[in-house]
Amino acid sequence: MRGMTVTTSASPSAFWADADRHLVRYAGAGRFTPEIIDRAAGSFLYTEDGRKILDFTSGQMSAIIGHSHPEIVATVREQVGRLDHLFSGMLSRPVVDLARRLAETLPAPLEKALLLTTGGESNEAALRLAKLVTGKHEIVSFARSWHGMTQGAASATYSAGRKGYGPAAPGNFAIPVPNAYRPDVTTSDGELDWRRQLGLGFELIDAQSVGSLAACIVEPILSSGGIIEPPAGYFAALREKCRERGMLLILDEAQTGLCRTGTWYAFQRDGVVPDILTLSKTLGAGLPLAAVLTSAEIEQEAHDRGFLFFTTHVADPLMAAVGNTVLDVLIRDRLDERAAELGALLRGGLDQIARRHPVVGDVRGRGLLAGLELVADRESGRGSDELGALVTRRCLELGLHMNIVQLPGMGGVFRIAPPLTATEEEISLGLAILDQAIGDVVSGSGAAAS
Repeated sequence: MRGMTVTTSASPSAFWADADRHLVRYAGAGRFTPEIIDRAAGSFLYTEDGRKILDFTSGQMSAIIGHSHPEIVATVREQVGRLDHLFSGMLSRPVVDLARRLAETLPAPLEKALLLTTGGESNEAALRLAKLVTGKHEIVSFARSWHGMTQGAASATYSAGRKGYGPAAPGNFAIPVPNAYRPDVTTSDGELDWRRQLGLGFELIDAQSVGSLAACIVEPILSSGGIIEPPAGYFAALREKCRERGMLLILDEAQTGLCRTGTWYAFQRDGVVPDILTLSKTLGAGLPLAAVLTSAEIEQEAHDRGFLFFTTHVADPLMAAVGNTVLDVLIRDRLDERAAELGALLRGGLDQIARRHPVVGDVRGRGLLAGLELVADRESGRGSDELGALVTRRCLELGLHMNIVQLPGMGGVFRIAPPLTATEEEISLGLAILDQAIGDVVSGSGAAAS
């Protein structure tokens, strides 16, 4: 048996050698960011060598109230010393409190909650719930969707990860994404004809279905798909397509839920209430917490049919306590209003950057979930993965962490999601760095272009 060492003082070169030797690379073709992160606070990350980096991705699009929020830190310290984990059949006050409080933020009839850990797990549970209640198995989702890495969620994910893993779950179908910037079905004046696109999509679904359509699962704003927001009216029409076929509508608000878009939930814009709602990322503000919410009627039917989703960390009190603190901060500090205000500042700055740099093809998104797409030229709208990679690298050199969509042909799309607790000065700083980075790369100056 080899001796074990416990150390955190290895040199940077030894650190990266250990990483290369011992870590499974889990991000496809993506590489690890070449920085050793030592700590984080608020909107900033701090490296071992003393660099301060503004985080415009809220960690993994999750830390909506910033890193190491004092109230989250206090909750974890207190709760882990009192009650951290239980047998899955036992209940604690933080769990019931969080279920009730989440229901209070939602329209009727969403009042039943299942508390889990990750977005993939919550979507897996939602899909199992829909299949059991409807007695069917076929699932429809967007062609650029991302819903998770477990079997059911991965089978409903089309943006990446489908090749090389054998058969997906049977009965999964994709419909086209209503992308106004790159329309595929158009009106006579070249605009996206989303109604005809949606109709054609479901004609194909109907042709392929064996008559067992259970649910449609979609993100109100596709994130990994390129920060694409379907036009107003789309989700009402989609719900009608579901109703016509006896399908349930599942909305995945992993990144859009809990105030990020300027309202508590992105679906509020359309006045469409899903049959099942999933939350994750933002609910734990960076810690592993997720939820499935549905109606009492659906929950009762599932229970009568023996619904089973019994996991190690279902309804854990530690994470539920964190979720309650997240709600405390969101409500007290009116962070829905804050996200709308900061979102307007962010959007205005991005629009100015677009006016200054012809390589910016489109700016989109809502609230503090924004997208900026770089193109080789505006005339053709041809994307540029290379340009996206260079600007990302230059931003990091200048002290800004940015995230690009990791899909071939989409690598020029930035996903911008600062924490809701960011200051106006921090938003302005991020915009200034991004502006400089684009200018440096285009002009050929700066370290990234050398």
